[in-house]
Amino acid sequence: MSNCIVWLSDRKANIPASVFPIKGLSLSVRSRIATLYLLGFAVDLANMFIFNAALPALQRELSASVAQLTWVGTIYMLGLTVAIPLGSWLARRIGERRVFVASLLIVAVGGIGGGSASGMTALLAWRLVQGLGGGLLVPVGQSMAYRAYPPEDRAHLTAVVMTVALLVPALSPAIGGIAADRVSWRWVFVGIAPLAVAIAALTLAWAPAQRPTEAKPALDIPGFLLSAMTLFCLPLGLTLVSQAGNTLHAAIALVVAAVAGASYVHHALRSPEPLLDLRLLSDPMLRTGSIIYLCVPGVFTGVNLVASLYLQDRLGLTATETGMLMLPWAGASFVGIMSTRRLFASRGPRPLFAVGMAVTSAGVLLLATPFAGLLWVRIASFVAMGFGASLCTSTAQTAAFTSVQTERMAEASALWNINRQLSFSLGASVLGGLLGFFFAVGGNTGDTMPYRYCFVIAAFLIVLPLPLVLRLRSGGQHA
Repeated sequence: MSNCIVWLSDRKANIPASVFPIKGLSLSVRSRIATLYLLGFAVDLANMFIFNAALPALQRELSASVAQLTWVGTIYMLGLTVAIPLGSWLARRIGERRVFVASLLIVAVGGIGGGSASGMTALLAWRLVQGLGGGLLVPVGQSMAYRAYPPEDRAHLTAVVMTVALLVPALSPAIGGIAADRVSWRWVFVGIAPLAVAIAALTLAWAPAQRPTEAKPALDIPGFLLSAMTLFCLPLGLTLVSQAGNTLHAAIALVVAAVAGASYVHHALRSPEPLLDLRLLSDPMLRTGSIIYLCVPGVFTGVNLVASLYLQDRLGLTATETGMLMLPWAGASFVGIMSTRRLFASRGPRPLFAVGMAVTSAGVLLLATPFAGLLWVRIASFVAMGFGASLCTSTAQTAAFTSVQTERMAEASALWNINRQLSFSLGASVLGGLLGFFFAVGGNTGDTMPYRYCFVIAAFLIVLPLPLVLRLRSGGQHA
């Protein structure tokens, strides 16, 4: 994290603050705002991944079933997704700094409650509270940080954000495992609280206070109810699809999500002040970046799931050998992130998107070949997927906020984060469901073809946005 802060603080140190989007905002304040966002983002990522290694200890002490354990992560994601739309409205109502501080305190309370839970029901309830706090934390912090940097410097900021997104998931499970082995699984939850409180105190000291505005926007209650139903039922239905015996419940949840989602689109396009303004997606870069996020990092989430099963169940790799493939993936991902930072301003998003999609798709196709049993082929596959997916992801996040008006940054950030969360759920559910379908209609216990079919379909989905990318000019507009 210290290197990330240095990167932000010494960028263009001699340029006067008057040339930047926020009048009177000095470079030191700008780097502090970005640092607060990075710290909050790290807390959110840690909440997603740190408990994984502690699950066996949690299971033993609370006598939890495997199905209950899966909900420890799922219910956090549900709370996160439902709360995101409220962030921009609350920020306009009471100010971004207050929302950011409040969200950190909610995360802290949820962590303390989860660590003191006496049963799975109470633990899941507190995880939901943590998710609600995280759903306000990340989009509001992202809006503050990206608005503080001019468009030409946002590739630099994105590189730092993506580096944090790479490091925290890699380190968090090890930290959680150490806490569970040396002290108790409860400290995995409780330990988040002092960190969140410290960042909240730092926010009060570092983030500039905002002047209250006379206009207090009213809450779009129909929009909130419809969006909450959609964003709760869609990931819930996708989760239930993968669980045996829940087909009916999954179908009901997905139908409710579809009806509520269509109703929200109808409402939002006619409302003067919708909770989530879908008209922002008329911006070609925000729209294209969102679609690419669905089709590249989202699909990779599903590929990683299918590949884990394929490598262990069909090729005979151990869990450790499978996990070790993420090391070359992480190294290549870092190269992709740094490539975006260096090339975005000079080359523009179009070639970076095209190369990233092509390389990612090629990496997935390597797993579909008969040579996937060779170590060098597996390493080449994960290197290609790491480099290509990170190139697309970091380019998409940079480009998506390049042309968004400063005053609309909070709303654009909410849309972006909802799409990001849904991408991961959709990718895993679609490819996991396809794998189950292929086995049901013709696969046998030793057949490799269902896996290969999934990899080929995934490779096609990854390059699906290519026509949209080719229509982009270097400035991000459609040709």
